[in-house]
Amino acid sequence: MPSAPADDAGVSPASWGFAEDFVPLDDAISRSRQAAAGMGLEAPSGGTVSVLRLVARMVHAHAVVEIGSGAGATGLALFEGMDAAGVLTSIDTEPERQSAARQAFAAAGLKPQRFRLISGSPLDVLPKLRDGAYDLVLINGDKLEYVEYLAQALRLLRHGGVVVMNDALWHNLVADEGNDDDETLIIREALQSVQDTDEFTSALLPVGNGLLVAVKG
Repeated sequence: MPSAPADDAGVSPASWGFAEDFVPLDDAISRSRQAAAGMGLEAPSGGTVSVLRLVARMVHAHAVVEIGSGAGATGLALFEGMDAAGVLTSIDTEPERQSAARQAFAAAGLKPQRFRLISGSPLDVLPKLRDGAYDLVLINGDKLEYVEYLAQALRLLRHGGVVVMNDALWHNLVADEGNDDDETLIIREALQSVQDTDEFTSALLPVGNGLLVAVKG
């Protein structure tokens, strides 16, 4: 039997980059990521996009909620994994972002009836959505509201549905015990709330800027 490699220091930057780029991005998502950069937004990494697509496919997602529209790249990734008649409800406080997302969806050939773009505060909109009616919730909005978003996700998800929380490692600051920035503290609190919720089975993935994935069961 071959011996294990001598270096057991973890994943190297080269391996991490290889994994992030393992699944090629299609043209629509690449254009949306470029649009995000042009708007001064942080575009989702290749690894983030591929995980979102995979999770949506694994849960046979039909009804999805996205908190934070960005420029549409994450929505496009979800659409690629959703069923052919699936509907995305995407909430964002900034009309400019939703306009960019709408353009990205139209350019990808998605019919208008497949997405609802709601402009407003997620904490005002989410309580109006139906309990247990959604297969997947993506949290990608205001970091200071992550704990409240998770509480809403638990209510919105069906049994077996999945919540994905982006930026769960927040630029490597969450693991830095000496960092007590507001965003970092809230993300830590959100992660702890998932661990403390018996209905969630979770994993924290070092993908992109960190993805927390939890299934309600």
